[in-house]
Amino acid sequence: MNANIQQWHAVGRRKSSVARVYLRTGEGKITVNRRELDDYFPREALRVHLTEPLKVTNTGSSVDILINVRGGGLTGQAGAIRLGLARALQQFDPNLRPPLKRAGLLVRDARVVERKKYGQPGARKRFQFSKR
Repeated sequence: MNANIQQWHAVGRRKSSVARVYLRTGEGKITVNRRELDDYFPREALRVHLTEPLKVTNTGSSVDILINVRGGGLTGQAGAIRLGLARALQQFDPNLRPPLKRAGLLVRDARVVERKKYGQPGARKRFQFSKR
């Protein structure tokens, strides 16, 4: 790796997904788990969701983004990448914090799947009650 290329790193989490986001100065290339963004996320809605920090800060064409993401499904992974990307952009330029904060992109969504309880079929569902 070239010594004069700067790199910033941040971690984002959502549900059971963890995304490690690496930001480098570049021309706007996004790679997710060594695959192109369009190849990894076929749904347009997820691509729009995870690139929101770039649109808010207008930094899409000035940085290359390398993402390693594990766990969960595509929606959780997109949310984890979005948070990690916002945190990495904040490190890249501290002046980007106010617009990211205003857009609510620096807040971790703490909702996770509720555990299944013993003696019942799911987290909230109960077995059918029989009076007789």
